[in-house]
Amino acid sequence: MKHVLAHAAIASRPLTGEGAGTADAPQAHDRTIVLEAGRAERNYWSDLWHYRELFAILAWRDVAVRYKQTVIGVAWALIRPFLTMVVFTVVFGKLAGLPSDGQAPYPVMVFAGLLPWFLFSSALADASGSLIGNANLISKVYFPRLVVPAASVIVALVDFMINLAMLALIMAYYRFVPGWQIVFLPGFVLLAMVGSLGPALWITALNVKYRDFRYVIPFIVQFGLYISPVGFSSSVVPEQWRLLYNLNPLVGVIDGFRWCLLGGQSPLYMPGFLASLGVVAFFLWFGIRYFRRTERTFADMM
Repeated sequence: MKHVLAHAAIASRPLTGEGAGTADAPQAHDRTIVLEAGRAERNYWSDLWHYRELFAILAWRDVAVRYKQTVIGVAWALIRPFLTMVVFTVVFGKLAGLPSDGQAPYPVMVFAGLLPWFLFSSALADASGSLIGNANLISKVYFPRLVVPAASVIVALVDFMINLAMLALIMAYYRFVPGWQIVFLPGFVLLAMVGSLGPALWITALNVKYRDFRYVIPFIVQFGLYISPVGFSSSVVPEQWRLLYNLNPLVGVIDGFRWCLLGGQSPLYMPGFLASLGVVAFFLWFGIRYFRRTERTFADMM
């Protein structure tokens, strides 16, 4: 019975015929409930739009919880990237002697790479446990479950905006001015969010069925930090390996951010960038497909 109700949509229509609209039975309140099997499946994507207010409420709640239940609040969004920038600048810039992109100061180049990385990793970590964290809501009320992990990504976007303001201060300190390419930055922000949403949907669906899968996520995030060009420029990768290296979708996203923020001094490697776009599109398709295929079982497993 629970399975049937999860995939039935309730429609209503006014009563017609004898008795409709009379004084004893006002037609404004006389309605028949109709259960139509499969309606929820056919109208899933339009239901996402109808539940946009729920999306906004969940997103606002997650943002409020993130910053209200901490000792130093918003400063957490500043301390982590700043200390990471300092470590990478010392290790890769000073000790290893790796070059920066063009004339950009090494700390600016590193922070420009940290922006999309923290956006991706935060969205992945927040979305992966979002369904488990909303188990009471999911097990009692029907709505498109895709709303929950999508809303959790907004928290990472708020952190990103705070970090972007910090980057502006760092650029002002070094008197470094970005070029006209910065107008394309919103497009790369959207690309980073889409790139994180695909793997996040896949992982959060797995996490519902296999609860110990949450222990794998920190390892994935840590491993991804070192195989992505966050602390160094991707130009140091040998030419014959660059296309293969760009199969990591974050490489194209990070290179795009640097191209926007460093005034074109970090040119895009177009074959690799197109390969990264293809990988992002594949993971988005695969994540949505796996999530939708397993979504009907979430309420029973919670």
